[in-house]
Amino acid sequence: MSTVGTASASAAAPRYQVPFPCGETWVGSSGSSAHTGYEIDFNGTATDGDRDLGRSVVAAAPGKVVMSEYRTTDGFGNVIKIRHSDGSVTLYAHLDKRLVSVGANVGQGQEIGKLGKTSAKYKMAAHLHYEQRTSSGKIVRASFNGAGFQYPGQKIKSNNGCDGGTNTEPANPNTGSPRYSPEQICGSGFKRVDSAALGSQGTVYLLYSNATGQNCVTAVRKSGAGKVSATAYLEVKGSKRVTDAGTYQYYAGPVRAKAPRTCVKWGGAIGSAKYDSQFEHCG
Repeated sequence: MSTVGTASASAAAPRYQVPFPCGETWVGSSGSSAHTGYEIDFNGTATDGDRDLGRSVVAAAPGKVVMSEYRTTDGFGNVIKIRHSDGSVTLYAHLDKRLVSVGANVGQGQEIGKLGKTSAKYKMAAHLHYEQRTSSGKIVRASFNGAGFQYPGQKIKSNNGCDGGTNTEPANPNTGSPRYSPEQICGSGFKRVDSAALGSQGTVYLLYSNATGQNCVTAVRKSGAGKVSATAYLEVKGSKRVTDAGTYQYYAGPVRAKAPRTCVKWGGAIGSAKYDSQFEHCG
């Protein structure tokens, strides 16, 4: 998204989700002696050791990567920072691997790294150190799916990416047709595979990421004021269809699903114009 990451006084705060894939349950704690406030350490259970090493970490909200590096002075090790539409920042530290680079636009629920225990300052078991910050850098109480995190600790299930619910549609002052590119919507690493016109309303796109094995579908409106009904869906053969449907001004989606060497059915609609594919792109 071309404007994600630009601070705006009028932009609404994103609806953060737990930074792990849909349906996973994690235990968050703020009890570490190294913490000074509202930081959260996430593990799969309360006493997980290194069993979480290498598990997927995903973006809590769509945004732009403003830091992706190995840090020594603050003990973060491999750390990623993402700036969101209202200027707020989420931070993901001690990662085993970083999968996105500075400047990348990422979608909510997109994998950005692998959970780890990297640090030049501390010895630790594998976990994710997570923070939500204001635009000025102040660490604040975290919220997920519209509810405040229950400090000092909570067992919490992720809704991140469930039922295609990843579309927060920040305001876009840019002009042009379309106002967002499908690559910006789906995130770093996704390349176009196919597309279909939705009459004069816009285009639905199918993209694929070689790095993650994921397909992504988004229906992008060409122009027009106000909001319209829009839908994007993706169905991997043998799996449940994932759909994002609502009333949007710019696009529906992104919806993502892993489909390496598997046929997919995809499509979408804007207003009364729609497209439905057959099962295809099986390679």
